[in-house]
Amino acid sequence: MQKRISNLSRLLVLASTLTAAGWAQAATATATIGLSATVTSNCTISTAPVPFGAYDPILGSNITAEGSVTVACTRNATGLWVGLDTGANAVGGVRKLLGAAASDKLEYSIMQPVTSAVGAACPAYSAGTAWSSTSGTALQLTVPTTKAARTYKVCGQIAQGQDMSVDSYSDTVTASINF
Repeated sequence: MQKRISNLSRLLVLASTLTAAGWAQAATATATIGLSATVTSNCTISTAPVPFGAYDPILGSNITAEGSVTVACTRNATGLWVGLDTGANAVGGVRKLLGAAASDKLEYSIMQPVTSAVGAACPAYSAGTAWSSTSGTALQLTVPTTKAARTYKVCGQIAQGQDMSVDSYSDTVTASINF
């Protein structure tokens, strides 16, 4: 029986030695993982139409109407401007609403709001700055402080007294945000 206890003692000593040696040999090494991202300038643009309504070529007056351009850009993006082309029916750079007959073209203009502030008012008829698609005559935007959408008025004008046929007239203007 003594020999059994002695063998059992040896086994317990050996097991504890192996266990202690195993723990003593365990170690930990660490490393860091670098993470990075780049935020670039980006913008979206959407529009609302300019509804001129009824035009009376005989007794009518000058017509003004408002649409809008809405843009959302990356915060702190710089060099932003919104351009409007001359439309699908322009002749010699003059915007025209086209009727069913190719000869029926009702002239109109699009003016910028009185300032480039969000929601700024349209200018009085025949006042203000014409809105085009080049950086010098486009609406220059301030640097956005958030990514939130900002809406600007599109100020349409039609001069009175144009000799037009009974018809429905339309045009399509392309708006672009440059960033």
